[in-house]
Amino acid sequence: MYEPNGKKAALIPRLRSRRGSSAAITILKSCVRESIVFNLLHKQKMELQKAVQRWLVDISQWNPSPHDFSFVMSFLPQQEHSSITRFVKMEDRKRALVSRLLQYALVHEVLGIPFDEIIIQRTVEGKPYLECDKVNLGYPNFNFNASHHGDYVAIASEPICLVGLDIISHFIPVKETIPEFVQNFSSYFSSLEWDNIINAGTCDEMLRDFYRYWCLKEAFVKAMGTGMGYRLDNVEFHHTSWSNIFVKVDGKQLEDWRFWLFELGKRHSVSIARGHPRNATESYKKMLKQTQFDAEEYHLGLHLPNVNFVLRTVEELIPIGSRADRIPINVERKCDICEVDEKTEGHSST
Repeated sequence: MYEPNGKKAALIPRLRSRRGSSAAITILKSCVRESIVFNLLHKQKMELQKAVQRWLVDISQWNPSPHDFSFVMSFLPQQEHSSITRFVKMEDRKRALVSRLLQYALVHEVLGIPFDEIIIQRTVEGKPYLECDKVNLGYPNFNFNASHHGDYVAIASEPICLVGLDIISHFIPVKETIPEFVQNFSSYFSSLEWDNIINAGTCDEMLRDFYRYWCLKEAFVKAMGTGMGYRLDNVEFHHTSWSNIFVKVDGKQLEDWRFWLFELGKRHSVSIARGHPRNATESYKKMLKQTQFDAEEYHLGLHLPNVNFVLRTVEELIPIGSRADRIPINVERKCDICEVDEKTEGHSST
């Protein structure tokens, strides 16, 4: 067996030590790099999270005088006024006003743009968007969507993904039975969805599931900006007790979309759709900053936490320096919003 001489033998532990130190340094550098990347991603996620907003207003608690109504409307650009005053009933005017005000207030709060500098336009299909040629948004794809029905008006925003929002009030038909009412809309559902609706149980349960499916479909098409001209019977929603919701279009599951369904109380549902900008209509795509993302960046946007809805008052939507104590707003801060999950009831459907 070979035996190294004394000097060489003395070098071997030192060489091994150096090799060990070199390996340790390499591992340490790798750990540092991973830590830096993690911190950067965490910081990026926190910044993006600021643009994920969910606001809700209960208009049944706001009963303004004509003077106060005009005062609130005065904060909107003149071109928005006709979309409000065209309604005859005050309840419809309130919904339209609060819907527009939510859009300007959210852009102002998230992006810091003064009210009088915010320009909101609409596509030919009617989807609102922020005109941002001269504005540095600070987000890859900031967009928002509003909805109103019954007692509630809401808005949602996203920094990367398309966002669609729909509220629906579960009103009970008066001039026809529930089965007759639901039957009027059968052509808008896939055969699977329709079977789930008509076999939901009681008439009340049938009506409830009808509204839930409709709410999800509306949020989906609103996210893309297509409106109700889309073939809704080709859009098929699947779920497990109304959780883990996903959609198939023409039989193909859209892996890059996520959905949530919540109950607001007072027989109202709200749904959120979050999806890929490449699915937007051509007219809406032209208004987006970015429609293509690498897998890692889009995954980050798709899986940002879906934050809770925050109940706002009309007064809180007005620029701080212009708020008036005389505006009659007495809205409770609590809002019982819960994500739909009927596992405890033993109800399951796909």
